[in-house]
This record gives sequence, C-alpha cells and structure tokens, in this order.
Amino acid sequence: MRILTYVTTQEDEGRAVRSVVPRQFSLGTHAFRRLKARSAILLDGAPVHAGCILRAGQTLQLCLDNGADACPAPSSLIRYIDADMLIACKDAPLATLPGSHIRTDTLRERLAAELGEDARTFSYHPVNRLDKGTSGLLCVARHAHAQRLLASQLHKGGFEREYLAVTDGIPAQESGRIDAPIARAGTGARRMVRPDGRPAVTHYRVERVCGARALLRLRLETGRTHQIRVHLAHIGCPVAGDYLYGRALAGLPDRFALHSARIVLTQPITGARLEFDEPLPAALCALLVP
Repeated sequence: MRILTYVTTQEDEGRAVRSVVPRQFSLGTHAFRRLKARSAILLDGAPVHAGCILRAGQTLQLCLDNGADACPAPSSLIRYIDADMLIACKDAPLATLPGSHIRTDTLRERLAAELGEDARTFSYHPVNRLDKGTSGLLCVARHAHAQRLLASQLHKGGFEREYLAVTDGIPAQESGRIDAPIARAGTGARRMVRPDGRPAVTHYRVERVCGARALLRLRLETGRTHQIRVHLAHIGCPVAGDYLYGRALAGLPDRFALHSARIVLTQPITGARLEFDEPLPAALCALLVP
C-alpha cells in the first residue's frame, strides 16, 4: 500500500476535506469517491469525512491500493516497477485492455499473473496505450493518483515517446514533420487525415533503408488514435503489415511493424527522471534483411 502525506497550510484553514484532498493529491472525482468509500483518507491518523473542516498544521494521508507491495526483478514482461508505476514490454498481438471482442488474455491479466494478483482486482491504470498489433514499452500507473500525474505529463510534453517502424516505401526526405489532422473515417476503428480532424503531429527520421523498405524512428507531439499508422500511410509509406492502412504480411499474423522503443518520463512521486529503451523485435528486424 502506498501512503501519501500532506500537512495542511494556512491556505487550507476553513476548507473541507473534499476541497483540499483532490487538489493537493491530483485526484479525479471517481478516485476521491473510491478512497472515501474505503475509509482510505486519514486526518491525523484517523478516517475522516469529506465534509470535515480543516485547520492548518493537520496531517492528511491517502492510503492508496497499489496491489502487492513486492517489486519483482525486471523480466521479459516487466522492465521496471516501483510503488507507483511500472514499465511493461507488450507483445503483439496483445490487447492493452479488454474490449468488445477481447475478453481474456490481455496485458492486464498477464501483469496480474506476473505479480501474483487476481486480475479482477488488479490495480491497473495504463498511461500510454498501444494498439493490439503494436509491441514495446508501455507505462502503467499502480494507483489513480500516479495515473493522473503521469497523464498530465503526456499533455504537457514531459512524457516522451519514440517508436520504430518498418515501412513499405521510403520517405522522400530523410527526416520530417508530419502535421496532418486526424478524424474518424466512419463508424469503425479506421481513421483518416481530414481538414476537420483533431491536430496531430509526428516527427520522423530514416534510420536505415533496405530495398523498398525503411526503418523509421518516430516521435509523437500528440497522441491520436492510430496516429503513426495514419500519418505514414498519408505520406505513402504505410507501416509494413498494417492490415488497416496498408497490406497484411503472412509473416506478421495479427500485428504490424510498429514498436514502442523508448519512453522518458518523470516518476510521479519522487520526481526522478526515468529513461527506458527496448530494441526492435527479431520478427521486425527480419523485414530489413536484404
């Protein structure tokens, strides 16, 4: 269990717990209600009501359920773990979350099994999400407070994401910036570049060329659904094996050649800067063999 502590100041004098706690601990409404229902908000060591009026100098504590206290050694699935977050290396095809057509064997269930927990109650809060067909690094918060802080980094540029993609086709320039708005292409999952879409910016650099294919390193400014896949198809270089925006490859069943290769972020509680790198999987390297 992760316990966070805050000592009230003169500014908090006369304010209710329901006003101070969400603001000081960066909690959403639902997270605050869950903590209140569990009597997990303490004032000077005792459970407190949301309407309690505070005085300066009192100690507020949140008892956050972050699952098992043990932090196992890094593995092929968990690259890093602490009391607030973990970095997983997701296989492909593997869903990040259950969906309408995917009920079992998701990343959530595999992480729960690795940590010896029940998947139904496992504290699982993905921060950046990967398509089922994309492999690589993914950050998971272990409690709602950490998720909110990490998500704020995504929107402010503090959470850096780099991807590697093998493309069918070679960009005209060795590096570039794709600034093209993305919108839904109908009622399904497919997206498209369209003037009335949401702003989307992707930076790319060609790392290697092999025949009619290229290895690109990509950095996201925004995080739209299918952003890299849509943008690369837009410039005539779809991700190899992309069955939605390019063409499927028999050697990549239910996946495509896109890999989350690097994450740089700030640990949400300690403030430490963390960097993680994951090399291109062998199955994708094989696409670049002459």
